[in-house]
Amino acid sequence: MDGRDGMRAADADREAVADRLRVALGEGRLDLHEYDERLQRAYAARTYAELDALLTDLPPVTPAERSVVAPVDPAAPVSVGQPAPVGGGVTARWLAEVWLPYLQVIAVVVSIWAVTSLLSRDLLYFWPVWVAGPWGAVLVVRTVTGLTGGEPRRRAVERERQRQRRRAKRERRGELGSAEPDERDKPAG
Repeated sequence: MDGRDGMRAADADREAVADRLRVALGEGRLDLHEYDERLQRAYAARTYAELDALLTDLPPVTPAERSVVAPVDPAAPVSVGQPAPVGGGVTARWLAEVWLPYLQVIAVVVSIWAVTSLLSRDLLYFWPVWVAGPWGAVLVVRTVTGLTGGEPRRRAVERERQRQRRRAKRERRGELGSAEPDERDKPAG
């Protein structure tokens, strides 16, 4: 036997390799055809060498607790200092971001139409429909696709990441700022 490579693999070893292949598929490192092919070979493998050959071109997995990238916790609060939104909080905020500009512009346009109608003492052609109709149709499509695609949650997570980056940048500037007076206090030369 060639040491470990020649030893027979157990079912638990095959399952561990299958799990690693599932992770690689989820990360986009393998396409579905490669994954299926390697999975079949994993369950047919008899030795450690056969199992190891399936993972040689894949990077090792870093456990979540040692990872630099923090996994997204969907139950985590979106805004620091505010309570976690309940289900619709994130969605309501996203809907407001999408629809509020539309509603504001339509209110202005309809007001202009109403004032001009009053001043002319005649009910003028309702031209705001040409602003409201097409824009509204586009927003309806955007809303439906956004809600079905999970856009509100993605937006909220991205906003939180940006807040954390800004906070970290301010903290780094604060640390650098507190170090600068020490540097200036040193005698020159």
